[in-house]
Amino acid sequence: MKKQDLLDIKHLFSTPKHIVIVAHKNPDGDAIGSSLGLFHYLKKLNHNVQVIMPNDYPEFLKWVPGNNVVLKYETDKDTSDNLINCADVIFTLDFNAFHRTGEMETALANSEALKIMIDHHQAPDNYATYTYSDVSMTSTCEMVYNYIDLLNDTNLIDADIATCLYLGIMTDTGSFRFPSTTSKTHHIIANLIEKGANNSQIHNNIYDTNSFERLQLLGCALNNLKTIPESKTAYITLSQDELNRYNYKKGFTEGFVNYGLSLQGIVLAAIFIEDKQEGIIKISLRSKGNFSVNLMSREHFNGGGHTNAAGGRSSLSLNETVEKFISILPSYNNALNNE
Repeated sequence: MKKQDLLDIKHLFSTPKHIVIVAHKNPDGDAIGSSLGLFHYLKKLNHNVQVIMPNDYPEFLKWVPGNNVVLKYETDKDTSDNLINCADVIFTLDFNAFHRTGEMETALANSEALKIMIDHHQAPDNYATYTYSDVSMTSTCEMVYNYIDLLNDTNLIDADIATCLYLGIMTDTGSFRFPSTTSKTHHIIANLIEKGANNSQIHNNIYDTNSFERLQLLGCALNNLKTIPESKTAYITLSQDELNRYNYKKGFTEGFVNYGLSLQGIVLAAIFIEDKQEGIIKISLRSKGNFSVNLMSREHFNGGGHTNAAGGRSSLSLNETVEKFISILPSYNNALNNE
């Protein structure tokens, strides 16, 4: 952020404000961690702060400090709309276009509150008064840490803030194995541990909470795994019937797409998940090297994200979506085979 922006923000928050913090629909660890980390920080500055998520999120994220204060727009629309309308400031975290909030889009777009964006995805919309956008960052949680640091307030980071920010950095870096992880990231992580983040417990809370049904669904997904060697591609499908068979709950399929990417010789992996309630096929794409699934998703599947991790959606049937995916692969073969 520009030095003048930081000075303006410092002055803005010198007196108590009504603040709303919003993240994207179907929030993940980075969305929850950055929102609640910022929440705890702003509360220490004596602001009136409310976190609003567009919809519910997985049980394995509900241990995070401050989870009990989070409003869900889908189940508390009137209260949420009132808070948005009365807010002095709205922070939008881990997304950069209002449509990523689903039904909240209109309320956010119509709000006259000053807006501050903190996000690490590509091609941000121009809606915020202050924009902190950096696609090189591992996560929005790392950016929130930097934001606090730029305001010379790291002394305010306590165990709750540290836990929240550690969570998002850990999940968005794939436990620190993705290329975006830098020495600076590890310095930040070390500081968060010193501030009270229990790294082992956070990891256990996220990754060691499998249910029997989730592991059965994973077995089904792996049984459906297919490869297209000439395109160095692997993909998984899960139908609504298969989800129902294993008592699917939100968050069950988190990380499934990475199994395809772990295959030797694979550069591109995808998972296609049928959602009959929304009438769409949800798509997650992952890649290695310089192959951009962000561009692929933007061009073909109404989505986007990062170079190596993106999401999308299709209004076609599950079979038609897979056929479309396979049909576009030849145009990417040169790029895929050069990785």
